[in-house]
Amino acid sequence: MGKERLMAMTDGVVAIIITIMVLELKAPEGANLESLHELWPVFFAYVLSFIYVAIYWNNHHHYFHLVSRVNGAVLWANFHLLFWLSLIPFSTAWLGEHPFMPVPTALYGVSLLAPAIAWLIMQKVIIRSQGENSPLRAVLGRDLKGKISAMLYATGIALSFAAPWAALLCYGVVTCIWLVPDQRIEKIMAED
Repeated sequence: MGKERLMAMTDGVVAIIITIMVLELKAPEGANLESLHELWPVFFAYVLSFIYVAIYWNNHHHYFHLVSRVNGAVLWANFHLLFWLSLIPFSTAWLGEHPFMPVPTALYGVSLLAPAIAWLIMQKVIIRSQGENSPLRAVLGRDLKGKISAMLYATGIALSFAAPWAALLCYGVVTCIWLVPDQRIEKIMAED
């Protein structure tokens, strides 16, 4: 089957995830800058999570440029990814309300690690469905970025209990790693 419905479903779920996150943002109680300053942790958590979701959507778009057809396994792998992404608004809200607290920071890390693992699973399912001459496999190679990201998330989760600021730094490093889409896929897209 074609990939169009999968792409449309993913677009819709990502839009809902972002909508839920933005609806969690509340206006300050007061009308001065100090009231606004008190909300910086909530806004910071929102910005970081928005970037994460945007990175997943962007990379999903790019990777599926290399996929012409999907099967049931790919559909389920995609839903697996969407499930974990859909939990990001919850952990974002908790982190924003309790900044630099160990358990919310660790749960936030788990909510970032789980989609990363689901992403790796989805890649493997797509590659298996494409067969020996998988274009996605050719582009990904060893997928060092994906493996480093999972290790940084796990490190951040562990650090959450000793130094939550260091955990957030680990999560931020992953954001920086993924901000620029894979240039190899960009090149293929430009050729098409």
